[in-house]
Amino acid sequence: MNPLLSPFDTAPFSELKNEHFMPAFTQAIADARAEIDAITHNTEAPTFENTIAALDFSGKQLDRVSSVFFNLNSAETNEEIQKIAQEISPVLSEFGNDITLNEALFKRVKAVYDQKESLTLSTEEQTLLDKKYKSFSRNGANLSEDKKKRLREIDAEASKLKLNFGENILAETNKFQMHLTNETDVDGLPEGEKEAAAQMAKAKDLEGWLITLDYPSYIPFMKYAKNRALRKKLSTAFGSKAFHNDALDNQENVLKIAKLRHERANLLGYKTHAHFVLEERMAQTPEKVQEFLNELLEKAKPAAEREFKELEDFAKELDGIDQLEKWDGAYYSEKLKQKLFNLDDEKLKPYFKLENVIAGVFKVAEKLYDLQFEEVFDIDKYHEDVKTYRIYDEDRKLVSIFYADFHPRAGKRGGAWMTSFKSQYVENGENVRPHISNVCNFTKPTASKPSLLTFNEVTTLFHEFGHGLHGMLANTIYPGLSGTSVYWDFVELPSQVLENWCYEKEALALFATHYETGEVIPMELVEKIKASATFQEGMQTLRQLSFGLLDMSWHGADPTAITNVKAHEDQVFKETDLYPATPETCMSTSFAHIFQGGYSSGYYSYKWAEVLDADAFAYFKEKGIFNKEVATKFKEHVLSKGGTENPMELYKKFRGAAPKIEPLLERAGLL
Repeated sequence: MNPLLSPFDTAPFSELKNEHFMPAFTQAIADARAEIDAITHNTEAPTFENTIAALDFSGKQLDRVSSVFFNLNSAETNEEIQKIAQEISPVLSEFGNDITLNEALFKRVKAVYDQKESLTLSTEEQTLLDKKYKSFSRNGANLSEDKKKRLREIDAEASKLKLNFGENILAETNKFQMHLTNETDVDGLPEGEKEAAAQMAKAKDLEGWLITLDYPSYIPFMKYAKNRALRKKLSTAFGSKAFHNDALDNQENVLKIAKLRHERANLLGYKTHAHFVLEERMAQTPEKVQEFLNELLEKAKPAAEREFKELEDFAKELDGIDQLEKWDGAYYSEKLKQKLFNLDDEKLKPYFKLENVIAGVFKVAEKLYDLQFEEVFDIDKYHEDVKTYRIYDEDRKLVSIFYADFHPRAGKRGGAWMTSFKSQYVENGENVRPHISNVCNFTKPTASKPSLLTFNEVTTLFHEFGHGLHGMLANTIYPGLSGTSVYWDFVELPSQVLENWCYEKEALALFATHYETGEVIPMELVEKIKASATFQEGMQTLRQLSFGLLDMSWHGADPTAITNVKAHEDQVFKETDLYPATPETCMSTSFAHIFQGGYSSGYYSYKWAEVLDADAFAYFKEKGIFNKEVATKFKEHVLSKGGTENPMELYKKFRGAAPKIEPLLERAGLL
């Protein structure tokens, strides 16, 4: 029996074999088609219930199969799963198109939409009606037959190109290893990092140390290794992923994806892909995004240039470096940070044992939102590293199931993300609770040390858990509006706002204790963390803005004339580059956020959400960081509401006013 086709609550990972996926997809797609046919062929007049709501609740089994499969493809993949992904992605994209290009179905949706003024709908129902209508109109329902056909071709091709883009990056990451056998080559690396590198070498039956392009290996080496030539080698390998004119090269993929997106937008009557995307965002237009990025650029650039000059002078004075290069940045920034704040990640790490940080983020959530967390061992998981939890409210009602997967491995892509195995919704009077997952890549425990996090990793864990809370506390009727199903430039607010608690004495006292002595983190260290939080903020902001501008350059203008990826990129980066150009590296060929993930025309939203988060946290600070009244407002108007209403309206209900940019500039020290 195929475990994916029997009814299941939590995903039946231990029973799954790769050969279950294709039959499960085939059956689930057939069932979803039958549900769509039932809506389409309903002889009763179209109503909100029998058409819009029915459509939103259709295909639940397919959603579950997809979420299990694609989460595995990100967190525990292998060649066979990747092959299935290549095979199934165009099929799913075709099925999506079969729905949005289904004329009879669109007719029913449009019939309800056309009478929306006379219907008495709740705000959530109105939002769902708009969203469903737009899912058709924005996907070609109003197009002629030949244009619909071209749209399908574009979508099928693009879905394969995106997969291929991601697979190339993963293959490049896994292919590269820097094997070091000379003790002097690892000079400067902290003991824990050396031990982890030695452990990695040993796992591959090698002597010495192994450094890879995975973040927990790459970042410490760039930050601490004295050997400048090796830093250059590693930095170049990292920056040139999928840019080697070989079988794993992504230049062609980048050009094709950008051009297909542009053609698709034109087909639908939009000037560019960004015009199409931003219609469904808080920012609304590419002009508004450009204006937003430029306003921040104007504020950040003078600060960034001052900081860079300071870094150059410091490197020259310390080591006689005449020309600061990209591979010197992290190394000298770390040294300068230590000099200015005497704050070394290695001094902080003993206070951030992974288990304590997890307990800490749970305690913060408990104090803010009255949640209770219990680790459980009766929930099936896809890898032994995964931890599982049941989360309850103050009345012991189940709020959510939570999966946490925190260490790197060969089958797992880099970075950190939140995802879900099951959405929240209300059906037949039952509030069906969500299954949420956080996936990160933190250093594994070694023989002599537990997993100790850098402060940056602590904020990453809080960030992803903020997304997690957005999913866990979801409380909407319709699955299509639940949890993180919100405008993309609003989705980072819950995650980014939670990072603020990592800098607060009151919150750190709850969990930042030394893993050997149990001593609470000394307050002088907390003060230093806060003081150093704005260290090189100008340079950091400039870097984020450069990615946002690169994204808009691919998607906010006609890309058809671009033939050289690198030349195009260099042109864009002229405004924001502080370091000398490196001809052998290219950002676009591994810019997974915009070419593989969902951030095309949306990278600006990290900074956009920072404006929201700084403004929101200013409210918490004003009333107290664990103030129940503010927390309840945030839970009621932001975390639980999903995409049921326009995000600006939700934000104003929480805050009492629209967000201001000043709290961000102040926090970043850019005023």
